[in-house]
Amino acid sequence: MIIKYVSFPSWFRYSGITIYPFAFIDKMLKGKPDSVLDPIINHESIHIAQQKELFVIGFYILYLLEFIAGIIAYGDSRLAYFSISFEQEAYEHQKDLSYLDKRKPMSWMKYFFETV
Repeated sequence: MIIKYVSFPSWFRYSGITIYPFAFIDKMLKGKPDSVLDPIINHESIHIAQQKELFVIGFYILYLLEFIAGIIAYGDSRLAYFSISFEQEAYEHQKDLSYLDKRKPMSWMKYFFETV
């Protein structure tokens, strides 16, 4: 994973975004304590693992389909975002910095089948 610190637009509510092989992290976080930055980097690292499993393009297709399904189901983009299986896995484990060492392949599927 290649980390790049960038300025996000004011309407962007998140700390980072991953577009394989890059993790774009909000420039405002650069230099923050590890206790702040490590969970964000770990979250984006989990997305990198997910993207590799689905040969990158499969990740983006499924991510978009889940987001659209969430919009239809909830009528709210924020709820739709948090209902995406990839995000559920990443948020649940972002503070466990050893998660990727013990993570089983396709672990995001657990969350996918819970929301279907």
